[in-house]
Amino acid sequence: MDKDRRIAEMANDLSTRTIMVVEDYDDTRILLKTGLEGLGYSVLEASNGQEAVDIAGREHLDLILMDLDLPILDGIVATQRIRQQTEKQHVPIVAVTAYPMSYTRVKAFAEGCDEYMAKPIDMSELARLVARYLKPDTAV
Repeated sequence: MDKDRRIAEMANDLSTRTIMVVEDYDDTRILLKTGLEGLGYSVLEASNGQEAVDIAGREHLDLILMDLDLPILDGIVATQRIRQQTEKQHVPIVAVTAYPMSYTRVKAFAEGCDEYMAKPIDMSELARLVARYLKPDTAV
């Protein structure tokens, strides 16, 4: 009985975790959203960098998946602006890109990203990464 209660508590804890998926391609954004919701997370969506900055300014976020090649405001600039928001300085930001060049990775880390994933996204790798940042006892 205690095991069932702990599982229910963990599932409830995950549902209170909010991840923002920032991706301009609808198919990729929907795939990520569906996969993360299937794992029990709440997901907000942004289709460009400016929208991501705006959402980050008004919503509680536990993790951000940030495409780097975005319209209106690219992912690097969006990351910098989100990091300027005092309450968002410690929210993990994962750079997601179809350009896995080493200089892209270096730039992403230098500009405030905590992690880096190359497309196409492996959903089991993503699940492990998200779980690492959003352990039940590490609320941001």
